[in-house]
Formats: sequence, C-alpha cells, structure tokens
Amino acid sequence: MVEDAKANFVMERVGKVSETGREFDIQFWQRQGSTAIFAAAWEMVVEAHSRNESNQPLFRRLPGR
Repeated sequence: MVEDAKANFVMERVGKVSETGREFDIQFWQRQGSTAIFAAAWEMVVEAHSRNESNQPLFRRLPGR
C-alpha cells in the first residue's frame, strides 16, 4: 500500500536548469526512500549493461582501491 501511494506522488519544478540547484532533487529522493533509490540505481545499471555492445565491463574499480 505504501508503494501505491508513492507511485501516485508527483513533484514538479519549473524554471531554467541553469538557475536551479540540487535542493529539489534531494527533497524528491528523500521522499522516495531507500528502496526506491536502490531500485532506480539498479535500473540504471541494468540499462547501462544492456547498452554495452562489447563484453568489457562498464563499471571498473579504480586502481589502488
């Protein structure tokens, strides 16, 4: 039931991108919660992997880490 309420949630920001800060994005994702944040991040990983036409990994550890 909580997920249904979040699915119907809408936030809008109007203005020029060059004149807006990160506050809106932070507020939006804080309202979504950690489960939605993880789901969105995982969706980006899956999409990036599906667009990878070579067999090389897209995400690599930096040397020395």
